[in-house]
Amino acid sequence: MKRVEIFTDGACKGNPGPGGWGALLRMGKHEKEMSGADKETTNNRMEMTAAIRALNALIEPCQVDLYSDSKYMLDGMTKWIAGWQKRGWVNASKKPVRNADLWHELIAAAEPHEVRWHWVKGHSGHEENDRVDRLASDAAEQVRA
Repeated sequence: MKRVEIFTDGACKGNPGPGGWGALLRMGKHEKEMSGADKETTNNRMEMTAAIRALNALIEPCQVDLYSDSKYMLDGMTKWIAGWQKRGWVNASKKPVRNADLWHELIAAAEPHEVRWHWVKGHSGHEENDRVDRLASDAAEQVRA
């Protein structure tokens, strides 16, 4: 099984507001940058979209190390999902889980792969995180214009 590193980030100019996402996929020496935007969205939705699009870009099952500065996304995938599924997509406060549409997409995108989720501190000089932050911010600026 191929090993892939994925770095993702989301950005929003206003929350909600115009947003962008960025991703970097790396396998050995090969790299691919991806980005996109939405005219009206939230930062959390862009963080999740980056991971969904990056995972969906893989054409076969892979061992993936996915790096993100989004505790929301990482905690969702590693801590909260099981409880949400057990309670019928209701959170601990008995309210519908926000962004359930994207959680379902993210689960489906991750399913064929062996994904290890890693948190990185944002805006801390982490080279790849800074790179995907620029991709996301640039995409958000373009859609805002």
